Amino acid sequence: MTSAVFLDRDGVINRVFERDGVSHPPAGLADLEVLPGVREALALLDSHGLLLIGITNQPDVARGAQTRAAVDEINAHLMRHLPLRAILTCYHDTADGCSCRKPQPGLLVRAAADYGIDLDRSFMVGDRWSDVVAGQAVGCLTFLIDAPYNRRELCAPDYVVEDLPRAARRIVERVRGAGKE
Repeated sequence: MTSAVFLDRDGVINRVFERDGVSHPPAGLADLEVLPGVREALALLDSHGLLLIGITNQPDVARGAQTRAAVDEINAHLMRHLPLRAILTCYHDTADGCSCRKPQPGLLVRAAADYGIDLDRSFMVGDRWSDVVAGQAVGCLTFLIDAPYNRRELCAPDYVVEDLPRAARRIVERVRGAGKE
């Protein structure tokens, strides 16, 4: 069993677009911008043997505001250019009540089964309360990237960090420390 870092996509790996206090994903490849330091942070995590898995809600597909093809194109582009093993996507809206839409942990459970991941030795990094709740539901150590839209009062992350590079350094410190026990 291996350890993994589960990463929310929008707001963690790539820039989000904020309108009226709500974050929105890029509409397509032309809008996709990987955040500063993400490539280096992922390389650091990868160099420590951590499996990197994207876990993303994309409800705009169910709402008709985005196409599945556009989401898949963004995911494929990120997978080609970053050391991500997979990006698992929920295309449902909240009203659909599916088990894969965060805060439900379905995508993390699926990833664990598909890739032999030890969830208790894994990490979840997200920019929303729902990322934290999903990670905690399966025993991951959780990191919340501080953002004005994340509704922090709805969760209790293990760590609040400014960005993915800071989360990556903390994760590596923990991994190195666990190796000394």
